[in-house]
Amino acid sequence: MPSPVRETRIALVAEDHEAAVALYRDALGLPVVEAWDGPTGRGAVLDGGRATIEVLSVAQAEHVEAIEAAGGAPDRVRLAMEVQDSVAAAERLEAAGAERVGGPVVTPWAHRNVRLRTPDGTQLTLFTVLESSG
Repeated sequence: MPSPVRETRIALVAEDHEAAVALYRDALGLPVVEAWDGPTGRGAVLDGGRATIEVLSVAQAEHVEAIEAAGGAPDRVRLAMEVQDSVAAAERLEAAGAERVGGPVVTPWAHRNVRLRTPDGTQLTLFTVLESSG
């Protein structure tokens, strides 16, 4: 059955708007769909690809946290983006100001993941789906 939702948008609030847009636009390479700068403030919509919502139990979130970021309490919201090369993308984001939290690590579900925290505080997992060997 097709989803009744036509688009999912994740709205991030950043103290340094230009730096946040540059991180996602320039370092990660997301195309700008729409941008505005008006008397009420600035904003940008970037094309982040197909959106899904992953709902995890606390136990599953803690399991993922242990694999990707060496444990700790998971954030309530974390962005996860599939990219062609998670290590290279993470390096570009680090050069743009993101901090590596964990990885790269190959997960039990055959992804190569790198966990970052962006300058605005968002936890971001970059993952590359690995080809199965069998």
